[in-house]
Amino acid sequence: MPTPVRTTLDEIVAAAARLLDAGGIAAVTMQAVAVEVGVRAPSLYKRVRDRDALLALVGGDAARDLTSRLEAATDLDGQLHAFRSFGHARPEAFRLLFASVVDADTLAQTSAPVLRATTDIVGEGRALDAARLLTAWATGFVTMELAGAFRLGGDLDEAYRYGCAHLVRSLVDGQDGERPAQGS
Repeated sequence: MPTPVRTTLDEIVAAAARLLDAGGIAAVTMQAVAVEVGVRAPSLYKRVRDRDALLALVGGDAARDLTSRLEAATDLDGQLHAFRSFGHARPEAFRLLFASVVDADTLAQTSAPVLRATTDIVGEGRALDAARLLTAWATGFVTMELAGAFRLGGDLDEAYRYGCAHLVRSLVDGQDGERPAQGS
């Protein structure tokens, strides 16, 4: 008689995500996940090859969470704020997204809403460049913010709004570093 299924892959990934959110990447061990779902660690290997595969699954789940937030935004500015909101709500998952554990297809799906928005503004020929500009700036800002690296004071919410507004406006006003003609 086969052994009854005591946990599912979804339960394992959810448990690992909770451990990640609570304690960072170091907290995600096969033993800790096993305890969280109520099985012995060797039982996990029936569902997940190893810890790296588990982290990839958790990263994919985090990417899908971010994707849904980006898709819910109505414009590029909203997407930038959704990106930051995700970083604040799930800082360890945010960090995991940039640790090269998420597969390229999943990351492409996460990039799609931003690429659509930048295509609408700058056209297909420069959409990827614009998306990279915005993503790099927002990632840097949020990463520094989460690390406590902004130590000169000031309102970080206002600084982020300022950066978003100016970057988006620069895309709308001109492309390839060209400034719109005066008076136009």
